[in-house]
Amino acid sequence: MLSYQFCIILFVLNDKIAAKLILKMKTLIQKIHLKEHQSFACRTYQTPDFETNWHKHEEFELILITEGYGTAMIGDFIGEYKPGDIYFIAGNLPHWFKKQHHKVTGSAVVLHFKQEMFGGDFLLLPELKSIYQLLQKNDGIQIQPKQKREIANMILELQEIKGFQGMNLLLQCLQKISTSTQYVTLTQNFASNNNHINPAIEKIIDFSFKRYLTPLRLQQVAEVAGMSIPTFCRFFKKNIKKSYFDFIQDLRISQACKLLTNTNKPIMEICYESGYNSWAHFSKQFKAVKKMTPSNYRKEFEEKLNV
Repeated sequence: MLSYQFCIILFVLNDKIAAKLILKMKTLIQKIHLKEHQSFACRTYQTPDFETNWHKHEEFELILITEGYGTAMIGDFIGEYKPGDIYFIAGNLPHWFKKQHHKVTGSAVVLHFKQEMFGGDFLLLPELKSIYQLLQKNDGIQIQPKQKREIANMILELQEIKGFQGMNLLLQCLQKISTSTQYVTLTQNFASNNNHINPAIEKIIDFSFKRYLTPLRLQQVAEVAGMSIPTFCRFFKKNIKKSYFDFIQDLRISQACKLLTNTNKPIMEICYESGYNSWAHFSKQFKAVKKMTPSNYRKEFEEKLNV
């Protein structure tokens, strides 16, 4: 997972043009490298190669998380990830799997492929209609528990087998996903037609991950971006497709979900540890995002574990 460096970036400061020198700013267009005589890539990425920041690539991605906990950002979706989770991500859909703690190991088996590998008309065969329809969507989806084990086993096998058997198994895997009801659509039609993602986004997101559990003012974040508040608000919404405060809300609710499912802490304590200082505000925002109360969210998670 490679990145490149920019030496100088021109920022807008208080709506006036000002030059700032920014060292080691990363481009976020990822290049996927295939081995010779292979039309798709399936390999394990482990810390530090697991850390990719906010990026995109033209290939479709099927990712099985094998180690680490953290926050998944896929298009305008923000939620928690954990070992065993599986995501299918459309080509050119920006995403970032950010570990909960920098000291822990992050690891995943990641499959990358382009639709073009199947040729012009192959996917138009009636037997492959469902796969074709899956690949036409600019969506990010998450495989649900009932199908996780089967898809996970396929991904792990795809890392080992080569040649025709590998292509055959990839088609079987895509067929299983495309004809199943065991997945949740996380983001739909997230427009990302630019050839490059503005590198200031990485700096803003990194700052936000470090500070989202503390009170934040727009002036603080706008200064990090080197912009006035109105310019920053327009810039952020254009790139992330939501307001900055909606983005912070999603980060905090994601943190609450991790604590609800990974600890036995009282919900009131979780409220304060997720960046809220008001139970009423926390409860209202949690229900708005998750469509249920925090206690019901915990109960539903425990019931799924016992299935």
